Formats: sequence, structure tokens, C-alpha cells
Amino acid sequence: MMEPITTLTPTQTEALIRKLTALADDEIILAHRDGEWTGHAPILEEDIALANIAQDELGHATLYLDLRRALDGCDADRLAFFRGADEYTNVRLVELPKGDWAFTMLRQFLFDAYEALWLSAAQKSNYVPLAEIAAKAVREEKFHLQHTALWVERLALGTEESRRRMQNALNELWPHVAQLFAPLPGEADLVAVGILPELEKVRASWESFVLPHLTEKCDLLLPMVPAQAQEGREVHTEHLAPLLAEMQSVARQHANAEVW
Repeated sequence: MMEPITTLTPTQTEALIRKLTALADDEIILAHRDGEWTGHAPILEEDIALANIAQDELGHATLYLDLRRALDGCDADRLAFFRGADEYTNVRLVELPKGDWAFTMLRQFLFDAYEALWLSAAQKSNYVPLAEIAAKAVREEKFHLQHTALWVERLALGTEESRRRMQNALNELWPHVAQLFAPLPGEADLVAVGILPELEKVRASWESFVLPHLTEKCDLLLPMVPAQAQEGREVHTEHLAPLLAEMQSVARQHANAEVW
């Protein structure tokens, strides 16, 4: 194991800030989409469960942004509520409209598997502050993954209608998953010194878990799509701007308020 890193170079600091912001942006946008189900989930128990998952994702975003604040003194609320779509760096997977319940459960499953495996690997980071927040978040993420994996299985093997919806969700979501494993500028240098996990290894672990679950356990068909993400995190769908307009409306109307 490499020696712990206590001081980052300016280049490492810039690259780590970029990565932490992207991780937090994924969580914020996914939490908002999950929150749209509040009061509308199929059953009360799942209404509560998904709301709790959304809160956990926001908690993880806070961990990432607190770590960023230690590097550049940023304000997490300003970042969340006063940036436009062209400044957000989330993957397109999380900004797609919530769709039906099958779509939401499958998206959450695909993301939970990625995040749980990334956090598991990040626990070994030789940048101790990152290793510490990974250790805090990974346990919750594994619970999310257990929950959503069961829902994917239940719907895929349920009725003809639930299976049709799950297959449609997979067809729509699958082209977006490669972006989860696309490194950011400067990320390779952080991987080389042991600060960040290697995304290709995380992807291999993700595929070894996700693919058998979808195809063997749930009997779903994987769509034929390009293996690599074609565009970076600076490119968004038309769905992000309306999402942010709703999410940020109260904060922007009362920009100087101490409490919203």
C-alpha cells in the first residue's frame, strides 16, 4: 500500500475538486429525481423507502462537497442551488425524467451498483479524508443496492406487463451507463498515486455483478449499444435545465435568506 498523502499539489487539488464535484452532482440530481416519487410511489412502504434513499444520496453529496470545501472553501448550498445546467457535471443517466416505477428502480440499481463498488474501492485511497467518507457512505449504498436489485428481479420476473416495462427501461437506460466509467481530466494522475480508484477495475467489478443479475437472474436482454460514452459530463440532455429550475426555485427567489 502506498504511503498516505497529506499534501496535494495544485494540479492534484484541481483534479480532485473536479472529481468531488462530479460525484456530488450525480447524487444531487438523482436524489431530486427520486424525490419526485414522494407521495406517488406504488405503495406507502416504498414511498418512504425511496424518500430515505434520496436523503442518503443527498447525504453522500454533502460528504463530497464538505471534502471539496476543505480544499477550496466552497459553499455547498451555492454550488447546488446557484449553478446552471451548463455548470453541472452529472452523468446524463441521472437527469433523465423519472419515468415509471420500473425505470426508476432500474436506474437506481445501475447507479447503486456503480457507487457501492466505487466507494468500496475508495476506502483504500491513500488520501485519508476520501477513504474516511467512503467508509461512511458505502454501508448505506450496499443497502440501496440490495433493495433495488430485488425490485429489478421482482418486476422482470413478474407479469408480462412488468417485464415489458423493465425491458423498455433497460433499453432506454443502457446507452447511458458507459458515462459512469469515463474518467475526468486529471483523474488518471490521481489514480496513479493512489488517491482515486481505477474506473476500469470498478467497471469490471460492476459488469461481473450487474450483467449476470440482468441476464441470468432476471432474464432480460442487453441492448446492443456502443461500449464507450461518446460525450463528456459537460453535455446534458434537455431535461436537466427544467429539473434545476424546479429544484433551485426557492433558493433563487430568496437568495439572501439564511434559512430556506
